[in-house]
Amino acid sequence: MPIPRLRSTGGPGSVSRPSRAWLIASAVLIVAATGATLAWSRAAQNQPGATREFAVSARRYAFTPPRIEVDQDDLVEISFTAEDIAHSFTVDEYRIAKRANAGQTVTFEFRADKPGTFRYYCNLAIDDGCRKMHGELIVRPRSSH
Repeated sequence: MPIPRLRSTGGPGSVSRPSRAWLIASAVLIVAATGATLAWSRAAQNQPGATREFAVSARRYAFTPPRIEVDQDDLVEISFTAEDIAHSFTVDEYRIAKRANAGQTVTFEFRADKPGTFRYYCNLAIDDGCRKMHGELIVRPRSSH
């Protein structure tokens, strides 16, 4: 025996029911909008930092500039020039060791993903002065807001 279905008469006080298709479409839109908002929010939080470019020179047993400051997650591009003799630009914590011969420029980049203060130095033993060459890489922590 078939089950009787209720029908709206459309008269005063009657309430029509939304169609099933309309309810499903509304639910799909709400879920899609929520997912897009969450994805956008996550992407904004994971957005990489700015690209920061520095020209670093090594001459007469000193680095210029002696300090490099960036924000965490910045992409750091360094053009390193050894002006007088061969030198290196070494940062142990970032596993960077780049060598430039006299008059040569070496360009490299890395993502500054670890906050802190890190020493950069010349790891060559060409001259005793090389061992005294050092500078500071300061990576400021990203803000949490």
